[in-house]
Amino acid sequence: MPYSITQSRILRAPAERIYRAFIEPDALVKWLPPHGYTATVHAMDAKVGGGFRMSFRNFTSGQSHSFSGRFLELHPHERLRYVDSFDDPALPGEIEVVVALRTVMIGTELTVTQSGLPDVIPAEACNRGWQESLGLLAELVEADIPG
Repeated sequence: MPYSITQSRILRAPAERIYRAFIEPDALVKWLPPHGYTATVHAMDAKVGGGFRMSFRNFTSGQSHSFSGRFLELHPHERLRYVDSFDDPALPGEIEVVVALRTVMIGTELTVTQSGLPDVIPAEACNRGWQESLGLLAELVEADIPG
């Protein structure tokens, strides 16, 4: 049965910077793949109805898996909603992802919910992957580099 997970994190960065990290290809390849993976963005059209295509490669084994999706909602600096699906037929169905950003006193609260995850992906692996990715996201968006 498909399942859902939710991750939440407070980032010391403005919502605008975090939002951009979800729609800019160069940013995505820096933070989205969890430890041990690299990423390639093959296509990105960040608009409602637009799509994307990416792949992750296991750096140890060299094996890769690709996925694609489309944007359902884009509310700059507040919310993104998109669906994606794996190209591998052993991982069927669509996964809906909702990204919510809320300004708080010390930065931005980020909440990511994935729904429709296939049960062949262990929930603990999915949770760990997101924790690693969000740690990398924090390193990217919290850096305050002048000029």
